[in-house]
Amino acid sequence: MGLNLFMGVPASGIFVLCFAAYLACSVLKRDEGTKDMQEISGWVREGAQAYIRRQSMAVSLFFLVVFVILLALVQSGYFTYFVPLGFLSGGFFSWLAGFIGLSIATRASHRTTAAAKSSLNEGLRVAFSSGAVMGFTVVGLGILQVSLWYCVLEWYYRHLEETERIRNITSTLLTSGMGASSLALFARVGGGIFTKAADVGADLVGKVEAGIPEDDPRNPAVIADNVGDNVGDVAGMGADLYESYVGSIVATMALGVAAFGKLGLTMQGIILPMVIAAVGVLASVIGTFFVRTGEKLEQAALLAALRRGVFVSGFLIAVVSFLIIKFQLGTAYLGIYWAILSGLVAGILIGLASEFFTSNSYPPARHIAKMALTGHATLIIEGLSVGMLSTVAPVLVVGATVLASFYLSGGAHSFSLGLYGVSIAAVGMLSTLGITLATDAYGPVADNAGGNAQMSHQPPVVRERTDALDALGNTTAATGKGFAIGSAALTALALIAAYTDQIEFLGGRLSLSLLNPPVLIGLFVGGMLPFLFCSLCMKAVGRAAGGIVVEVRRQFKEIKGIMEGTGKPDYARCVDISTRAALKEMILPSLLAILVPLAMGLFMGLSSEVGFLAGATVSGFILAIMMANCGGAWDNAKKYIEGGEFGGKGSPAHKAAVVGDTVGDPLKDTAGPSLNILIKLMSIVSIVFASFIMHHSFFK
Repeated sequence: MGLNLFMGVPASGIFVLCFAAYLACSVLKRDEGTKDMQEISGWVREGAQAYIRRQSMAVSLFFLVVFVILLALVQSGYFTYFVPLGFLSGGFFSWLAGFIGLSIATRASHRTTAAAKSSLNEGLRVAFSSGAVMGFTVVGLGILQVSLWYCVLEWYYRHLEETERIRNITSTLLTSGMGASSLALFARVGGGIFTKAADVGADLVGKVEAGIPEDDPRNPAVIADNVGDNVGDVAGMGADLYESYVGSIVATMALGVAAFGKLGLTMQGIILPMVIAAVGVLASVIGTFFVRTGEKLEQAALLAALRRGVFVSGFLIAVVSFLIIKFQLGTAYLGIYWAILSGLVAGILIGLASEFFTSNSYPPARHIAKMALTGHATLIIEGLSVGMLSTVAPVLVVGATVLASFYLSGGAHSFSLGLYGVSIAAVGMLSTLGITLATDAYGPVADNAGGNAQMSHQPPVVRERTDALDALGNTTAATGKGFAIGSAALTALALIAAYTDQIEFLGGRLSLSLLNPPVLIGLFVGGMLPFLFCSLCMKAVGRAAGGIVVEVRRQFKEIKGIMEGTGKPDYARCVDISTRAALKEMILPSLLAILVPLAMGLFMGLSSEVGFLAGATVSGFILAIMMANCGGAWDNAKKYIEGGEFGGKGSPAHKAAVVGDTVGDPLKDTAGPSLNILIKLMSIVSIVFASFIMHHSFFK
């Protein structure tokens, strides 16, 4: 039965990639609109592709260095030759997922603008289909990578005893996860710096100083801003969630050996997370057919349209997963099903909590908008308080999920089985990723569509419709970030468990008492690291945005006729400034995730490493939630005022809201979403290099 179910895993990956190709073709067949729309879209696409080429060359050097280091460790007997290859494959597929998403997004924005001329629903369908290409590409490539590696390694190690064979397989897959996470962190940090440098610079000089509308073609940074939406919020996000998806599956497989080895069900436990992921893929495809809306511009109606697709997918997964657990593991292990269900429910609850605190359909964002009437400072204070308050529900949900999944799966009788339950809850949470990512990735397309409508001088009704879609995108982006961060917390916990299991398998000893000084030091250093990481990211955005501000001011002053519309701004110059700044500034924050865990293990020992990972997971999770929701709430408060409330565009309240949105931009799109990669990558690095650290640590 297990083998028969597994055969459906790669098949589902191939099917969903074919479906993504079908959606891409349907988007590309859509009307491209006027010549101006096509020309503006071409500028954005050219800038995005140029950035990706330059970033890929820079990141390739990093991968080459790490590949050589891994080869050296292979020669020393720490790894097999599959490990360096797994690292490269993980990075390549993570890059490919982001690149495909970027390619379709840059071709869909002007088509969304053209579709919005006919109706709101048509605009939603084009933008959502583009997002679905990204979502289904990520899950399709993820499932194919894991399942194909599993098949190759299962055949190669077929002569080994089962436990040893599975450990060799999972060690290679974990290294593949390290490659995916490394690429994702560079993509997320670099893309986040690019997009927010351009966005902040464009807003500060264009909207605040010059008083011109957002996405006004007279603003030299407007194309760079639209390019940034694609390289940060599409390519970076695709690589980010690809590694989340693969990481949760691989972590569960790694824990399956200890959980089911003594029960004679090792193979079933290893295959199960891949099968659940495959079911989620097919359910997400079905869910996309339920995304429809009318012509009301209210965000509540648009949210209901997207939410319907997610709920249908979740329901199908809940039903089919029960049957899979029953027939693959037997009724004695139905607790595993409840663990999957708890993760699925937790993902939906975290998404709803993020929606409540960021959507301007609800009181928090509206109250932030109201505080804009009393000035910039009160709006900033209110936004920070909303962001902090928004951490309560996700923390309680994740805590309840960990407790429920641990004990429902049998943790009271078998600690290893309980940890497996926590890990597979993360798989359950990410099982709807295909459609959840579609609702998230659609946002940048809608945002660019609005910019295209403004720059190509479309009728006001078109901009009204794209603005409604854009406001929805802000909320779904915050929801998607909350979903990704919640799954990252569960996956990181599973990876920490896999790390301790790896140390015990290698014969190491751990003393995890809080009274043990190395553990306590590890907790403090781990708790501090996300703040250091975010500080570096925020400073990078500030410096890069400063360069954009200076350049835009220079062009306004030196290029005659810009403000009158008779002179053409130098858009390429701003794109180049953002590109160079992003590629330079992304290096140090990204290297922290690899160098600091190694340093902690080598200088403070294995037990300190566990404390370090735990501290980073807790503080990183909470900080990421706060940043994502804080920034999203400020953004939608601005959109609420632009809709006509509290004086509308150009009013003092609107100017205050623009400042709040500008402050929130690097929080929600650079530092915050990068944290979920950080906490997982550090855990994976610790697992991959566990043997090396154990033999060379200065603190025995």
